[in-house]
Amino acid sequence: MPDFATTDGPQRLLDEERDGRVEDYLNDKLQTDADLQNLNSLLVGIKKQHELLRKQDAEADVAKAQRTSQNRASATLQRAKDFQQKQADIDRRLLVVTNSETSDEAVTKFRPVMERLHTIEVTTKYVQLLQEVDDLSAQARQLIKKSPTAALKPYARLKTLSSTLQELQPAAEGAAPHLINHVQEASASLWLQMKNILGTELQSTLDSINWPKKGIEMTTEQENNWRECVQKLLELQAPELLAHKSEANTRSAPEPLVLLPLEVMVKPLELGFKYHFDGDRPTNRPDKPEYFLTDIFRILDSYDSFFARYLQPILNEQFIERPLLLNSAYTDSTSALITALLPMLRRKILSFLPQISKQPHLLSHFVHELINFDTNLRDDWGYDGGQEGEEWKGLTWEVLVTQDWFGRWLQVEKEFALSRYQSIIESQDSGELDYDSVEQSSTKPTKAAVRVNDLLETITDRYRPLASFSQKLRFLIDIQISIFDKFHARLQSALEAYLAATSAVVRAVQGVSKEERASVEGLGGLERLCRIYGSAEYLEKAMRDWSDDVFFLELWDELQDRAKKRTSGAFAGPMSIEDVAGHTSSAVGNRNDEGALFDETAMAYKKLRTRTEEIINEMLIGSLKESLRSYSRVNTWSSLNSDVSSPSVSSELEGCLDLLNGYLSFLHKTLNQGSLRRIVRQLALSLQTYYWDNILHRNMFSTSGARQIERDLAAIWAVMDRYLGQDQGMAGMMRIAEASSILSLPSRETSNTEEGISSLEHVSQAVFANNEQARDMLEQLGISILTESETRGILERRVELSQ
Repeated sequence: MPDFATTDGPQRLLDEERDGRVEDYLNDKLQTDADLQNLNSLLVGIKKQHELLRKQDAEADVAKAQRTSQNRASATLQRAKDFQQKQADIDRRLLVVTNSETSDEAVTKFRPVMERLHTIEVTTKYVQLLQEVDDLSAQARQLIKKSPTAALKPYARLKTLSSTLQELQPAAEGAAPHLINHVQEASASLWLQMKNILGTELQSTLDSINWPKKGIEMTTEQENNWRECVQKLLELQAPELLAHKSEANTRSAPEPLVLLPLEVMVKPLELGFKYHFDGDRPTNRPDKPEYFLTDIFRILDSYDSFFARYLQPILNEQFIERPLLLNSAYTDSTSALITALLPMLRRKILSFLPQISKQPHLLSHFVHELINFDTNLRDDWGYDGGQEGEEWKGLTWEVLVTQDWFGRWLQVEKEFALSRYQSIIESQDSGELDYDSVEQSSTKPTKAAVRVNDLLETITDRYRPLASFSQKLRFLIDIQISIFDKFHARLQSALEAYLAATSAVVRAVQGVSKEERASVEGLGGLERLCRIYGSAEYLEKAMRDWSDDVFFLELWDELQDRAKKRTSGAFAGPMSIEDVAGHTSSAVGNRNDEGALFDETAMAYKKLRTRTEEIINEMLIGSLKESLRSYSRVNTWSSLNSDVSSPSVSSELEGCLDLLNGYLSFLHKTLNQGSLRRIVRQLALSLQTYYWDNILHRNMFSTSGARQIERDLAAIWAVMDRYLGQDQGMAGMMRIAEASSILSLPSRETSNTEEGISSLEHVSQAVFANNEQARDMLEQLGISILTESETRGILERRVELSQ
């Protein structure tokens, strides 16, 4: 409350004074009731007084503004007069100094003096800068042995001078290039001198412990000396490591720096490496790149334990609170050692590649070994290249992408793959069905299809470890899908050749040799078609399986992501998105998740398989119909004297049964159960139609003839059941089965001997009475497919009812 009174007291007093004056004014003007009647005139007067006061305030503001403006103008005028006086004084002095008569003449005489003064000033600063560079270098060299951290201060100042001069030079139109070069060279020279000084100290310690002898055990004194030398080098390098990390934020996956202590310790190891793999030693062989690649692993096996024991604790202390904590190339002794060994391996690879560039098999072998080397470093040694969570792309990436060897290697691999493919299809047994490479219940492919699949799986293994998406996609399209397409074209050509041969047989039977007819008819023709069918199904299934493989799923997901973000231009090498979609899947770039890498190729194989299955059906149906031609000419179905109890099938059907048995026996060994049932189902429907049109509706039947038809059909079904399962044959021909059961009903003369079976006359009486009675009778007989009219047509085929 006191605070409030203290803060608002003066304002409250003003308000109370104003309210009192208003109250006094109103009491003076409104003393009687009559004064209330003059309230309007009172308000008008007040408004007039208010307007008058507002005008007076406005005039006062204008006057004040005019006075302010006049004062400013006077001040400006006075400053101008003072400036003119000073300028005149300068001109007089200049005339006296230069002994000139005019100001222009004096300026002309004085300009060279000023230029000389400017030159002296610049020269002085130039010399001062050079002196500062020398002083900083000397100061750093003096401090480096005692305290590398203290030596970094003058070095950092020198680096700042160098970078600042470089930044200012463009604005100065390229001035002082020699000064800038001198500062840069002094900075680089100082860094090298400091590194050499500390490196020499470390080398002396290494000599005392006989490095690089294996199994070194340092004494306490030696370990302390070694630790001190290593720590000094790490302190010296710390700013450089941090600067490198900052630069890495603007670049993609930069290579980590080699730690200075390891740079010193790797030198004798590098000498040994060069001794074995740079000279004329037997270990330096172009056909054995695995020799120098595996030597890196030998070094790691020999010295990793030393660095883990002695270096790892120092790295833990050095980087525990630094931004480099997550960079394994600096914080893990094994990764740091690998990083230190890779430069000498890179130099060897760069010198090795030109030696094998014109020898395709050596180039292919080298890249394959290099991929294995990268994989071993990642998987066995846990090396990530210091990428802080990202995957190390490996030396293979550097060779194929940075050094631009991918195109050449891809061409070599493609030529090898096509050569291998050609040898596969040209082998003598390439067209034989392979019963051993797949399960017994599977459709049998040709040996060529199995070998092509093995070839393509081998190709997948060769490019699976690649880090580049574009490279993987190029391998997939240029080699794998290309070979798939070639083999598809070969199968398609084989199918067309079969169709052409069968067409020629139809046109000119007499002009075809027995061998040619055997290759397109009977089991020979069926085997020829099954080779195409089995190969197409086998490779189609292989592509479907590959589409579910994790490698191809990830490749498809990345393809979709990139396609959705990019709709034009080169996408994978020279190919556009449309080209990639045409080779892989039309779903590329769609927003849904449907599709797979092999959609287009698998669909082509599926169409070929479906078409081949149709031709197999046509071939089987045509062949069996041809074998039934003599059977369809049998005219004894209406005989009343035939032996009803004879259990044998018609002799004219035996050829068809043998042929059907041969076909189904072969298909049972060659196709899976699903394909076999699908084909036999179509075959059964065709046989049913043939029986219906050419046997039942073209002949009259006695009881014995009807029973003979029943036995013949049962024989056909028995053959089918042998390979498909019980009752599968009848299930595929239910319409003709019901027709034969109606047709074979016993007449009154024999019905008393067969209990539970309705007589022919009894059934026909109900069927011909009306539709309702006919349906009831059919239901009693278990007939579900035949209609009333069809049943009447079947009964009319009995001679007993036609008499």
